[in-house]
Amino acid sequence: MRLFVALDLDDNIRSRIVRFLDGVRGFAPEARWVRPESLHVTLKFIGEQSEAQVDEIKRALAAIEADHVEMSFRGYGFFPTARAPRVFWIGIEADSNLTSLAATVNSRLLPLSIQKEEHAYNAHLTLARSAGGSGSPRKQKGDGPNRNFQRLQEKLAALPAPEFGTMTAREFFLYQSQLSPGGSKYTKLAGFNLR
Repeated sequence: MRLFVALDLDDNIRSRIVRFLDGVRGFAPEARWVRPESLHVTLKFIGEQSEAQVDEIKRALAAIEADHVEMSFRGYGFFPTARAPRVFWIGIEADSNLTSLAATVNSRLLPLSIQKEEHAYNAHLTLARSAGGSGSPRKQKGDGPNRNFQRLQEKLAALPAPEFGTMTAREFFLYQSQLSPGGSKYTKLAGFNLR
């Protein structure tokens, strides 16, 4: 099973983002756009695990005691750079509880032989990935200028930075990701309360 840990979005935030997506999707029609029901804030990508290990992962996550997370969704950007964009994202401003929760998830899963993240946690909400090639946000060999998101960048530059609202996350989830030609399908396997 392909697994990850994430925060879900409040319905009002999701609906504002969907309206924004409806307005900009046509400016990058070749991109692979995230389905609205799939929007989430990733805390930790776990990867492929056996079904037997899922229960161990659930127990490790259930033992986490962490505070709720206040998050504001605003602005946008491109990974790895605006000149060589592969990923289009919305920015997240959050209190220190978000970074702390991501670090705690990382450390609690380490004893289960789930590798720790190599890079510092960077909160964002992925909206689209460039068609073809890698969807990785990290710089890669061969990166250079590309036009995948050029028209979208031009249109967004003429508009004020979008604001999508603020929410309080009071739980986080273990998800299963099932890959398919029509895009990944995410299923919540378990939820864990935050204080």
